[in-house]
Amino acid sequence: MKNEELVIKPAGSCRWDAASLGEIMLRLDPGDGRIHTAREFKVWEGGGEYNVVRGLRRCFGLKTTAVTAFADNPVGRLVEDFMLQGGVDVSYIKWMPFDGIGRQVRNGLNFVERGYGCRGARSCADRGLTAISQLKVGEVDWDGLFGREGVRWFHTGGIFAALSESTAEVAIEALKCAKKYGTVTSYDLNYRASLWKSIGGRERAREVNREIAQYVDVMIGNEEDFTAALGIEVEGVDANMTTLPVEGFRKMIGQAVAAYPNFKAVATTLRSVKSATVNDWSAICWYKGELHESVKRPGLEIYDRVGGGDSFASGLIYGFMRFNDAAKAVDYGAAHGALAMTTPGDTSMATLADVEKLVGGGSARVDR
Repeated sequence: MKNEELVIKPAGSCRWDAASLGEIMLRLDPGDGRIHTAREFKVWEGGGEYNVVRGLRRCFGLKTTAVTAFADNPVGRLVEDFMLQGGVDVSYIKWMPFDGIGRQVRNGLNFVERGYGCRGARSCADRGLTAISQLKVGEVDWDGLFGREGVRWFHTGGIFAALSESTAEVAIEALKCAKKYGTVTSYDLNYRASLWKSIGGRERAREVNREIAQYVDVMIGNEEDFTAALGIEVEGVDANMTTLPVEGFRKMIGQAVAAYPNFKAVATTLRSVKSATVNDWSAICWYKGELHESVKRPGLEIYDRVGGGDSFASGLIYGFMRFNDAAKAVDYGAAHGALAMTTPGDTSMATLADVEKLVGGGSARVDR
């Protein structure tokens, strides 16, 4: 059946409400300064796919696990400790022996500065030879995860798929197995030019993502993602993303669901960049032939924008899992993404009460 309704397994029917597949790096944050002049860094964990299940666990209270891999050294164990603090299960970490120097396997580091005003946020990733980039088909017991244990929702994305030739193959392996057991699948295109430029650029990104898209129920991405990763253009968007016409996105989504009839929902954030610290922010979601737009938040003040899209995805997923209602899902996603960008780090510090207050029209007045 073409573009039918999502069928989500009932709560309590599976060990896991949600699972993710992707790289988790150690983020080094220079605070209000710059990477190249920093004398100290605060550390966090973060990763595009992981941030989604971390938000689902920490903010929304769902049971989540993350499939990933680390070199077995103190840095890998530090990232594991962050995961434990966030409540995400660590039983699907693949630990790889460390050779003492990193000639064969390493853990990823991501230096990220937040930006301010006219200076945009910037990241400098050090992720060559990471453990997760070396994951191969057949190394994860997907039948055990999706079959014996059970997962209601599975999420992965374009960052993981871009890490190596084998990771794209693993993503397809995982998505196929998830669908075999009736697990809803979602994918965030998350196009990163820096990851693709040495392995074929946009042409290769489109080849990989078009193959993966065939196994996805819920496709997520912004306007650049759909253009770069799937070759679907958005009309009326200017180079600086100061104009984001909803009609252009409506046509983009129409092309996407026509090209991929397996898509049951398509969602995208709408971000007009006024400065690094002020954005207009909203989102739209297509579901069962209708387009739903979230509450608009013009002039949203941003403290740290990294991870805002991932928190949008986790709020969207929660909305579908809790209500199976696209209008509520896109509002929960946009609210959670907005809140996540008011605090430092990749991952959300919001609570469900915070999200529900914002969804309900609450203000930023002091709560006493």
